Amino acid sequence: MSEWAGDALSQAVREGYRAGREDETLEPLVLIDGRGNPIGRFRSGDAVIFYNIRGEREIELTRSLTEPGFSEFPVHPDLALHFATMIRYREDLKAEVAFPPDAVVADTLSETIARHGLKQIKITEAEKAVHVGFFLNGKRDEPFDGEVRRIVATRKDVALFDEAPEMSIAAVAEAVLDAIRDDAYAFIFANFPNVDVVGHIENEAAILRAVEAVDRNLGRVVEAATRAGLTVVVSADHGTVEKWFYPDGTIDTGHTDSPVPFLLLDPDGPAPLRPSGELTDIAPTVLERMGLPVPAAMTGRSLLAGPRSGQKPARRLLLLVLDGWGHAAPGPGNLISCAQTPHMDRLWQTAPHALLAAAGEDVGLPEGTVGNSEAGHLHIGAGRRIYADRVKIDRAIADGSFFSNPAFLGAIRAARDAGTALHLMGIVSFFSSHGSLRHLFALMDLARREGVRDVFIHAMLGRRGEKP
Repeated sequence: MSEWAGDALSQAVREGYRAGREDETLEPLVLIDGRGNPIGRFRSGDAVIFYNIRGEREIELTRSLTEPGFSEFPVHPDLALHFATMIRYREDLKAEVAFPPDAVVADTLSETIARHGLKQIKITEAEKAVHVGFFLNGKRDEPFDGEVRRIVATRKDVALFDEAPEMSIAAVAEAVLDAIRDDAYAFIFANFPNVDVVGHIENEAAILRAVEAVDRNLGRVVEAATRAGLTVVVSADHGTVEKWFYPDGTIDTGHTDSPVPFLLLDPDGPAPLRPSGELTDIAPTVLERMGLPVPAAMTGRSLLAGPRSGQKPARRLLLLVLDGWGHAAPGPGNLISCAQTPHMDRLWQTAPHALLAAAGEDVGLPEGTVGNSEAGHLHIGAGRRIYADRVKIDRAIADGSFFSNPAFLGAIRAARDAGTALHLMGIVSFFSSHGSLRHLFALMDLARREGVRDVFIHAMLGRRGEKP
C-alpha cells in the first residue's frame, strides 16, 4: 500500500472484515512506499516499546526480537534492538520493564492449603496453564509444596478452535476424574476453557458446541465427585458468550461485565449461601468449608450464610471453573441459554447458588471494564482485590509520572540520540485486556516531547469487546 494513501491500512482492515475475515485470520498488512518497499521495518539499533499488558503471545514476540539465535520461526537475526516492555511478560526476557510487577501475593488459597500440609492438583489444557498456575497462585510461577499441575496438550491440528470446539476437554475431564479417584488430593482445581476460547470467534454453531461440551463434562465430573463424597464448587472467572450482541444487533466476541455463577454441592446437604458476592469471596468460602483458617490478608467474605450444627469440614473439595461462563437473562443474544445445558440447568435449579461480580473494580480493573481470565483467576486465588497493571498505568498517565518513566525514556532517547527509529508495538483497542490506545497515545506524546524523528506503529488487532 502506498505511503501516501491516507487511511489505507484501516480501509484494508475494513475490507478484510467485509470479506469475512476476523482479526485472528486477517493476513498481516504492511505499508509500502511508491517503489513497493515496506515502511517501518525493524533495523539494527532501533528502539522498540511493546506496550501490551498481558504475558501470553507477548512472550513469543519479545523473544523473537530480542533472543540471540531465536529459531522458533524465521526472524532477522541479532537486530540489537533497544527493547522495553510496558510490564514484565516473563522474568528472563531481555527487555527493560516500565512497570515491574508488585510483590508476589502472599496468603493465597493455594498457599494456605499447602501450609497445612494438604496435597492439591491444578488441571486444565495448555491454553489456560498460566491462569491455573501463575495467576491463581498470586503471580507465583513455582508450585507450592504438595502442588501438582496437570496440563493437557492443546490441539495443533486446527487453525482456529471453531473447527474443534470441544478442544481437549475430554482429556481434561479424564484427568479430573483420575484426581477424584486419588484420595491423596484434598483440593482439586480444574478449568474448562472452551467457552472463553471458542467464544472469541464469530461462529455461533461452534460456540453452541463448546458450551454443550463443557456442560457434558461438567455433568461427568460433578457426578463422579459427589459419588466419591467430595464437596464441589462450580464457578467461572468472567463472562463471554452470554452477551453475544451489541444493543444494535452486531456481534460482540469479547468478554463481558456479567456476573458469574457460583454453586455449592455439599455431601452434608444444602448449605445456605449469600445471594451475591464477588470473585474474592471464593477463596474464603473454600477455606471455611475445608475447615482451614482464612488469612487476615483475605478481605473477601465467605459466601456461606451461617454455620450448620454438626457439619464436618470437607475432607476433599473440587473447585471447577467454567472459563467464560457468564450469567445473563435468557434470550437470542445469550448463547449459553441457546445451547442444550441439562447438567448446569439441573444444578442451578437444585443446588444452593449465588451470583458473583467478575468485572471492573470488583476484580481490580478500571470502573466499567469487562472481566478477563488473568484478573479472574488472580482474584479467585487471592481472596482480595489486586489492582491491575492497567489501573497503575492509567494513574501514572494522570499524575504525569508516566512521562518520566526510565524504561520509556531509555528507549526513546536511544533512538533520538542515535538517529534511529522508534517502534511502538501493541494492541489498537480501547477495551482489550491486552492493552489500550490511551497508552499508545501517551507514548506518542512522549516521543514528540523528546524530539524523536521517526516513529512507526505496529498495530495489533484483537476485536474482542468492541466494534471494528
